[in-house]
Amino acid sequence: MYAVLFLPGLASGGFFPGKAGAEEPETIRFIISQELNRTLGFTAPALALIGYLLILRGGKSRLPGSPRSGDFLSLAIALPGLLGLGLIISLVSSAFSAGTSVLMVEAPKGVLAIIVMFFSCLSTGYLEEFYFRYYLSLRFKQAGLGNSFAVGLSVLLFSLCHIYEGLWGAMNAFLAGILLSLVYKKYRALHGIAWAHGLYNAFIYLNGI
Repeated sequence: MYAVLFLPGLASGGFFPGKAGAEEPETIRFIISQELNRTLGFTAPALALIGYLLILRGGKSRLPGSPRSGDFLSLAIALPGLLGLGLIISLVSSAFSAGTSVLMVEAPKGVLAIIVMFFSCLSTGYLEEFYFRYYLSLRFKQAGLGNSFAVGLSVLLFSLCHIYEGLWGAMNAFLAGILLSLVYKKYRALHGIAWAHGLYNAFIYLNGI
């Protein structure tokens, strides 16, 4: 499932998008139709597939429950942590990658674009947290893997599927994966870390980083 849902991103960028010495950084344009197509044509069906497999293996009780107080607490911890890690990686990459092209995203323009962007970011946050933090933890537990090894493997897979963002993007995903895994392990609150993930992505878009 990982190869089908997440590895295509590996082939779309490589370690160093853009060319060294380029005058302008490479920019990912925000196009409403493409975002809707990706969200409705890929993200939503992928979420449904993961949910179906969980039900198939253990019934509806395997699905995450409704939001609870722990979700809001995990959101309050995870979101500032993600923003802090993103800032650190941004500063370090700027210091060590001066004069090279980096991957940028275009800020959405207009009310409709912003609404679509939030919808897209939140759904992506749910997909990645549902799979990497929830689904994989259940599957690794069934396989008899130790908790530390299971977390390390899920974080490695999480960072690998972000490698199209470049070396620094993959490193940011690796550190973010550790943070989100620790928060999830403590609170078992999937919704909170999915909200934090989605809001972090939205922050990146709104700031055109």
